[in-house]
Amino acid sequence: MARTLTPQDAYALVNAISAQMNGSGSLTATDTSSFISVGETLLAAGKENVLNALSLVIGRTLVAVRPYDAKFRLINSINSGVFSNRIRKISFYSRPAKPAGFENTQLNAGNLKAGHDNNADSTSGSTATPSMFEQVPAVPLEVNFAGSNVYQSGITVYEVQLQKAFRSEADFNAFVSGMMVEVGNDLEMYKESLQRALVLNYIAGVYTMNKSGSVVNLTAAYNSLYSTSYTTAQLQTTYLESFLKFFVETLQTYSDRMTHRSDLYHWAPAKVGYTLLRHTPKEKQKLFIYNPFMIKARATVMPSIFNDQYLSVDNYEGIDYWQSIDTPAAINIKPAIIETDSTDSDYGTQIAAANAVSLSNVMAVLFDEDALMVDYQLDSALSSPIEARKRYYTVWNSISAGYLADYTENCIVFTMEDPST
Repeated sequence: MARTLTPQDAYALVNAISAQMNGSGSLTATDTSSFISVGETLLAAGKENVLNALSLVIGRTLVAVRPYDAKFRLINSINSGVFSNRIRKISFYSRPAKPAGFENTQLNAGNLKAGHDNNADSTSGSTATPSMFEQVPAVPLEVNFAGSNVYQSGITVYEVQLQKAFRSEADFNAFVSGMMVEVGNDLEMYKESLQRALVLNYIAGVYTMNKSGSVVNLTAAYNSLYSTSYTTAQLQTTYLESFLKFFVETLQTYSDRMTHRSDLYHWAPAKVGYTLLRHTPKEKQKLFIYNPFMIKARATVMPSIFNDQYLSVDNYEGIDYWQSIDTPAAINIKPAIIETDSTDSDYGTQIAAANAVSLSNVMAVLFDEDALMVDYQLDSALSSPIEARKRYYTVWNSISAGYLADYTENCIVFTMEDPST
């Protein structure tokens, strides 16, 4: 058979021949057919088909690799370093106003009266507000994020063994460069996978926790406004232009509402007498939107709705699919959520949702930039020493990151779901 181009391990042959040379071994038949190269008439690489005598020379080597950038780039990235995998986030409850003490009022007629201090007047029965030394402390809320996700990726570099496969140093360098680009692509893909999982968990978590106003079923909202009973499929086809105007106007309305301080659109831990208020300025709002639907919109009715009068969102990213490229608009996730039942002993702690959230059409997610974060604790590359005997070394990429979802920040999920039958 033809000489194989695979390198052969010759240690057995070397030992056998050496033993016969130095007299320590008797003369024996030794198979050298796999180790000696003779003048073959046909190289394993093939030959040209005119004279059928000349070997084919590789004229150019193309390295088929392109840099890849991870999606879901709108997610905030922070770096707490390797010394801690725990983050605490402190917010403050809104406090109610206090009764005025600088005037006599219907509530406290004894605020300003000769001989009065800050107590009730036993003669007239009128009352006064407490003194200026009344303590009015801030009411903080501490939310803790902990844990890390770790993985590694390795690539082995052979110092000299592969050079014989290339006709020039430039071709070999191009190969090595392409190999490293593909390593980077893998790392970007790993990051995107976890960032995608973070967004999917948040969508499903917001849906499960069901805070008032945080989930908008656009199909139901459209039918309610116009007293119709169209299905999602009809709104995305027959009545597309009318629905698009409604969708963009609705999105803009909710974007405006998020700029006001309110207890809507986020989970607020219960505390008697106090409210956790949030507001999200326009520049802090971010939007993931289902891109195939927007492509259809631009192709059909772009001149009539895609202008600043209807939609002007700077911090947005089109998402080609949420979870599976085969069913791009759907999600099916069992998320991590917060126990919101104040009578439960686990109130305020992280739990797994009882059921998976299955949605067939997720259209958009509008959220505060502080709602989703990735904490990169370790992102490093280290190379092993060269293996002296086999002449290779391996570069190891080590990643440790925390993926943070804060349900106390504003978020609105836009879906299109037909009424269940």
